[in-house]
Amino acid sequence: MDGDIPEAFYEPLGPGRAAGEGAGGERAGGERFASTRATAGPWSPSLQHAGPVAGLMGRAFERTEPMPGTRIARVTMEILSPVPVAELEITTRVVRPGRRIALLEGEMAHEGRTVVRATAWRIRRAPAEVPGTVHAPAPPPLPDARKAFTTTGLHTHGYLSAMEWRPVEGSFFQPGPGTTWARSRVPLVAGEPDTPLVRALVVADSASGVGSQLDVSKWLIVNTDLTVALHRDPVGEWLCMAASLSVSPEGGALCEATLADGDGEFGRVLQTMIVDELPAS
Repeated sequence: MDGDIPEAFYEPLGPGRAAGEGAGGERAGGERFASTRATAGPWSPSLQHAGPVAGLMGRAFERTEPMPGTRIARVTMEILSPVPVAELEITTRVVRPGRRIALLEGEMAHEGRTVVRATAWRIRRAPAEVPGTVHAPAPPPLPDARKAFTTTGLHTHGYLSAMEWRPVEGSFFQPGPGTTWARSRVPLVAGEPDTPLVRALVVADSASGVGSQLDVSKWLIVNTDLTVALHRDPVGEWLCMAASLSVSPEGGALCEATLADGDGEFGRVLQTMIVDELPAS
């Protein structure tokens, strides 16, 4: 492992203060994590990229009263404030229990203040004999060599370096749309392998960077949320993202992306973006 990159995005710290029974008697999970510098996003070494944050929420949902024969099909994350590179606590609960469908809810907090809220739908897996139907074209081949991308003025020694990128079309923070293959160079949590859901979520929040249409040296563009919907679980380490950004004057921006692996497309990403003038330096 590259000595400049931590061994994982997060180090587990054990049960959180909120672990145990919820206020209404429902089960609630609580777990604490130390964020490593690998979580830092491109804007600041002290603020996290939302990819690892989404992965950590997805991991918590998968461990919340799991049921055999089911899978997490959709995760929506509301980003209430920037997430610091610091100790975090995650709590989850089942809002709507069921054997075919269940709605899960979770929060991420720093020093008692909620910074992220998320929901997830857990559904029963479809029967194996259901005919498969996918309308998206096959993804482009994985490039043989890693290509450099331009990151002028950005913090690159966190999440951007903890991931391996192989752009096919376009480049980070250059005029999009763009397509890239990517995989994580470190696990989400130290000492454990990533699940397929975690791998998808860690990549998904990069959609607005891959599909960027705006000059980030002139405009502030930040997503307020992230929705990832998967019709099947991804296979393998390398995932392909094709992303585009739509922007409207006096409106905002919307980023959309498809997710694929070597077997084809398996899900979609949606981000609501705020666009504003950069703060005066």
